[in-house]
Amino acid sequence: MADEKRISLRLPTDLHARLVEQARTDRRSLNSEIIHLLEVTLTNAGGNGESP
Repeated sequence: MADEKRISLRLPTDLHARLVEQARTDRRSLNSEIIHLLEVTLTNAGGNGESP
């Protein structure tokens, strides 16, 4: 786990609840769900770092 960074993230309560529910549906931890969604989004955006 040396290649990982920890961050503190503030989320609106409603977004947090949506993420928790989606993680539960996908049988992932909240952390894993957020990583998955970020990876999918960045891959679909071409991974070029530009805003969609």
